[in-house]
Amino acid sequence: MPAQQRDYYEVLGVSKNATPDELKKAFRRLAMDYHPDRNSAPDAHERFKELNRAYEILSDPEKRAAYDRFGHAAVDGSNGGGPQGFDGFGNFDGFGDIFDAFFGGNARGGRRRRGPARGADLRYNLRLTFEEAVFGTEKEIEFNRPERCERCTGKGTEPGTDLVVCPECNGAGEIRRAQQSIFGQFVNVSACGRCQGEGRIVESPCTVCRGSGRQKKARKIQVKVPAGVDDGAQIRLTGEGEAGGHGGDYGNLYVALSVAPHPRFERVDDHILLEQPVNIAQAALGARISIPTLDGDMEFEVPAGTQSGEEFIIRNKGVPHLRGMGRGDMVVRVHAVIPEELDDAQRELLEKLAETMGTPVLPKGKGKGFFERLRDAVAG
Repeated sequence: MPAQQRDYYEVLGVSKNATPDELKKAFRRLAMDYHPDRNSAPDAHERFKELNRAYEILSDPEKRAAYDRFGHAAVDGSNGGGPQGFDGFGNFDGFGDIFDAFFGGNARGGRRRRGPARGADLRYNLRLTFEEAVFGTEKEIEFNRPERCERCTGKGTEPGTDLVVCPECNGAGEIRRAQQSIFGQFVNVSACGRCQGEGRIVESPCTVCRGSGRQKKARKIQVKVPAGVDDGAQIRLTGEGEAGGHGGDYGNLYVALSVAPHPRFERVDDHILLEQPVNIAQAALGARISIPTLDGDMEFEVPAGTQSGEEFIIRNKGVPHLRGMGRGDMVVRVHAVIPEELDDAQRELLEKLAETMGTPVLPKGKGKGFFERLRDAVAG
């Protein structure tokens, strides 16, 4: 584990006993702060990736249990690719691999020969419009990945030939050297440099992949984005990552979603806020106006005597729930706009109105609005 790798609970700022809801609230709050589209700090991109990784592990019960028990070693791959997740834990080779890392040999004393290895995971950043995230969409993406060589089927050898025993280590995959010290003789065990610990070498390399067993190719696939996804979410596409070594399975592709802001709507969870301006006459007398919604324009009744900043809730006009039926709500916050310039007729009318109304008294406070309460709840 890299020295700088932080505890995932610390990354999200939660305790080890945090509930799933507390994890979700912490992730959403921090993801909004560190999203590269909103935060220009040099480390914003890395912090955002770190947040995604921490939430991916801790929001999955099995991955979280493995992480709580074994730490980063249980959930982080070591093949240089992207996040491996819990998918590869079933093949984790016990504590022998930890002994190998420290002492250069196999803790069980047997030959250390690797078989087919799962390929590295890949990450693709996909930008969505606000409407695409709300209602879902299907996108074609194109990316390059190492794929299994068709000529040698990933073996790395010319068809009709096979791997041969490494002459340096005689197939053991390791080199043992005896050394004498004041404490007596001890044996230093290290991986064979010629076969890289495999015990076998490619004597007749494939003429297409030159012995690597893989070829880099462009790949196009369709990605279905479900309705209701939010900024910072990611979609896992199993088997769309890199081809594994020695004919091993493909890794996964993680499609990270970033959602462009909307010019009129603000989203909090599955609800949306519309800031709607009206003139002072409409606020005082009431009016029927046209307002935008996610489904198109609709008629909206501004009640007489509406105060500036007053909120009105329109049910089921928000974002579709990602994992369930129904939708969130739409909140219309009305703002009475005071004109900065008046013509003579308007000024005369307002002066007569002012004479009849006198100095108003501030209305009694109504407390926090819907969205202030919702933001407080999300922030935890």
